[in-house]
Amino acid sequence: MLNGKISHLTQAVSLRRYTLTEGEGKGLDVIDCCNGQLRFLVNVTKACDIMQVYHKGENVSFISKNGFSAREVPFSKRFEGGMLYTCGLDNVGGREGFEVHGGFHNTPAEVISAVCDEQGISIEARVACTELFGCNFVMKRKIACALNSESIVIEDTLYNAGYVAENYCLLYHVNIGYPLLDEGGRIVADVGACEPRTPWAAANAGKAFCIEDPTPGAEETCYYLTLNKPEITYLNAKTGKSLTLRYAGKSLTRFLEWKSMACGDYALGLEPCTTALDDGFEYQVLGPQETETFRLELTITQNG
Repeated sequence: MLNGKISHLTQAVSLRRYTLTEGEGKGLDVIDCCNGQLRFLVNVTKACDIMQVYHKGENVSFISKNGFSAREVPFSKRFEGGMLYTCGLDNVGGREGFEVHGGFHNTPAEVISAVCDEQGISIEARVACTELFGCNFVMKRKIACALNSESIVIEDTLYNAGYVAENYCLLYHVNIGYPLLDEGGRIVADVGACEPRTPWAAANAGKAFCIEDPTPGAEETCYYLTLNKPEITYLNAKTGKSLTLRYAGKSLTRFLEWKSMACGDYALGLEPCTTALDDGFEYQVLGPQETETFRLELTITQNG
């Protein structure tokens, strides 16, 4: 609650909207939110995905060398990482004939409301994914963060506004970077099984949950995790700071860990999803006028 020591709401919580004016990101519409513990940037131009999160002024997100781009260039030249990069609805991963990780992230959102008050911050938006003689999907996204909370909640409701059943897939690419990501860090979860995606990942499976120092040119590793509980934590052993991801396990039935220990591409991705990649890819089906709800909660804490 606010008190007599505060003369203006923005001393405790703020929400500002602006458009980037220079460089690769020129033209991106951003909502800049701060609740006293967390600052997070929402990219309205890119589906209201979350560009970056700071905990008590310190970055926790992976931002690729591409930075944030408004340009339409090949995926490898514009993938920014970001705190949350939503993949789908037509594709996740790399499949012939489809854009890598699908087109959802590159679809502009329509902001329905952006509220900042004594309760905290709440943003509601819609993202329309449509095609002539094809799908008519509407994703309703809500992002909420209470005053002085260390958690951000993302709730998505996918609605099939069409008249026939449609295929869809989703993968939530949650990306952790330096300084939260650092040598000695570790992943903590109730893991029932860990399946490597590639021979290189299999050769390094003993280090699947450990973070090492970056190495020039290191190959990425990816693991399919079976989590007995839909919750996973990354802990920085040096600082005691951690990020915990909780998600709706009933609608997001699969989970991938992506780890890159390469110099300059130092990242950890925690990825709840509806499908495996490669030969294990499969669509889910949503009937006409039906909805499905997906929920993520990101919590950043400092112990000690």
